[in-house]
Amino acid sequence: MTHIRGRIWRDGKPVDDFEFSKISDCLASEDTLVWCDIYDPDHAILKDLAVELGLNEWAVEDALAEAERTKAVVYRSHTFFTVYGVSVMDPRPEDPAEPTLEIHRISGFVLPRGLITVRLSPHFDMDKVSQRFDELGGQEYGVGSLVHGLLDVVVDGHFDAVQSLDDSIEGLEDDLFAEKPLRGGLQRKTFQLRKDLVALRRVVLPMREVVTAIQHRRMDAKTSVELDPVYADLYDHVLRVSEWTESLRDMITTVFETNLSLQDARLNTVMKKLTGWAAIIAVPTAITGFYGQNVAYPGIDTVGGFVTSTSIIVIIVLVLYWMFKARDWL
Repeated sequence: MTHIRGRIWRDGKPVDDFEFSKISDCLASEDTLVWCDIYDPDHAILKDLAVELGLNEWAVEDALAEAERTKAVVYRSHTFFTVYGVSVMDPRPEDPAEPTLEIHRISGFVLPRGLITVRLSPHFDMDKVSQRFDELGGQEYGVGSLVHGLLDVVVDGHFDAVQSLDDSIEGLEDDLFAEKPLRGGLQRKTFQLRKDLVALRRVVLPMREVVTAIQHRRMDAKTSVELDPVYADLYDHVLRVSEWTESLRDMITTVFETNLSLQDARLNTVMKKLTGWAAIIAVPTAITGFYGQNVAYPGIDTVGGFVTSTSIIVIIVLVLYWMFKARDWL
C-alpha cells in the first residue's frame, strides 16, 4: 500500500498545508520548497506523477526496480539519484554469524523547487531525515539543502556501519590469538563479515560519483553558494568512508590468511608432538619385542638381564624426551 508524506516551506519557513494532489501547484510557486516522500509506490501513481511533473520515464522505472546500483543521472529539468542507507543490527547471541547490516534503497528526483524521494523499504528512518532538515535551517537556500540533508543522513549511516565492521574485525583478531581459539565459529564470523563488507562497498564507493554529480550540477548552485562548503564537507566524509572501507577489506583478508597460517602452524605442532611420542614409544616396543623372540642372549632367564633391558629402555626414553623437549617438539 502506498504511503505518502511531505512538507512545505514558504520563504524558508515550514507550513502545514501539504497535499499530494496539489504538489505541481506548489512546485510552480517561486517562494515554495517541497519535500515529498513516497513509500511502496503504486506504479500507476508514480507514472501519473511523472507525467504531471515531466520526470524521465526511465528514471521512474529505475526508482521502481528491485535492484539498482548507486548512481546519479542529470536530466534537463531534474536530477535522478539512487543511494542506499545502511543500518546496523545487533546479532543474536545464539547466532553470531547472523547478518549485521540492513540495506535500504532510496531514490530521489531533484526538481528546481522540490525533492521527491521514493522508498521500497519501510525501515529507513525518514523521521531522522526530516529532523536533519530542521537542524540545517537551510531551507531558505533551496532544494540543495534538502538533498544535502538526505545524503548527510545516508553517509552517517555508512560511518556507523563501517565502525561496526571495524569493531567486529578487531574482535576477530582477539579471537584469532586467544589461548583457546574458536573453531568453526571463527570461520563463520569471518565469512559473514566479508559478505557484509562486500555489500557495504557496493553502496559506499559509488557515493563519490553521486555527491560529485549533485554538487557540481545543482540547479541552485548560482543562487545558493552558501551550500558549497557543506557539500565539500559531505564529499570529504564520503571519501573517508570509502578509504575506511578499503582498509577494512585489507584487514579482513589479513585475518582470513592469518587464520589459515595459524591452522597450518598448529597442525605442524601437533604432528611434531605425535612424531616425538611415537619415537619414544618405539624404543620399549623394539627392545621388548627383541626379547620376546625367545632366542638366547646374555642374561636370559636372569634377574640381571631383566634389570639391564629395563634400564636401557628408561635411559633411551629419557634421552629422547630431553632431546625433543629441547627442540620444542613436545
